[in-house]
Amino acid sequence: MKPEVKSAARSAERKTPLRVLARSGYVASGLIHLIIGGIALALAWGGRGEADQAGALTALASAPLGFAALWVVAGLLWALAAYHGVHGVALRIEQRPKRWARRSAEWGQAALFLVMGVLAAAVAVGARPDPDSSAREASRGLLTVPGGPVLLGLIGAGVAIGGVSWIVMGVRRSFRKRVALPPGLFGRVVAGIGVLGFVMKGVALTAVGVLLVEAAVQRDPQAAGGFDAAIESLRGLPFGGALVAVMGTGFVAYGVFCVFRARYAKL
Repeated sequence: MKPEVKSAARSAERKTPLRVLARSGYVASGLIHLIIGGIALALAWGGRGEADQAGALTALASAPLGFAALWVVAGLLWALAAYHGVHGVALRIEQRPKRWARRSAEWGQAALFLVMGVLAAAVAVGARPDPDSSAREASRGLLTVPGGPVLLGLIGAGVAIGGVSWIVMGVRRSFRKRVALPPGLFGRVVAGIGVLGFVMKGVALTAVGVLLVEAAVQRDPQAAGGFDAAIESLRGLPFGGALVAVMGTGFVAYGVFCVFRARYAKL
């Protein structure tokens, strides 16, 4: 990568407005996860709703000035995506393999927040995306081509592995490398909230991956789905309501951690 590109990225990374917007982006992400967690808790006790990002954004749209709030959320998520993209270029890591591994991680986060922002903007203009239906349609398309079931299975396995990595980050508390938590009881409490949030989000991602693998093995696109389908699958298990309640609590915890991350993230 050209030195002038890195220099420009490092200069942009140090700009206060971008850092402020990036921290605000973590608050926006936290808000979405808080709503997802609230919907999941409602589902655990017999309520209705879609426990995924689209469902959370649709719920936000129904609030007073909800559509204006969606545009603010979209803008902040895009700012956070921009920060991660710039940070990936500006990294100061001497070892080439480690540097590119970190760049890939940063750019992956940038892509994730970019998509979340696009989804928020889509809901703001009146769209009603359905991630479960999209997953099933994509799975149906893959299952009709040669090697499609294998590819779908590999995608599902990749999602599940990603979920396991979130669980590991939570259990090992490796996320603490990205935040400068204060010492003492308060810092330990925030870290504990992060552990619960990372583990439960990892469990949800793993469940989504399992659904995709199941769709590939059974060659049945109806078995695929997103977070909402994963929640519904958990509800069908023994003590399913309690499991969904734990999952919802975990998403609420992750949302709260994102709000604290906005304050303590190492940017």
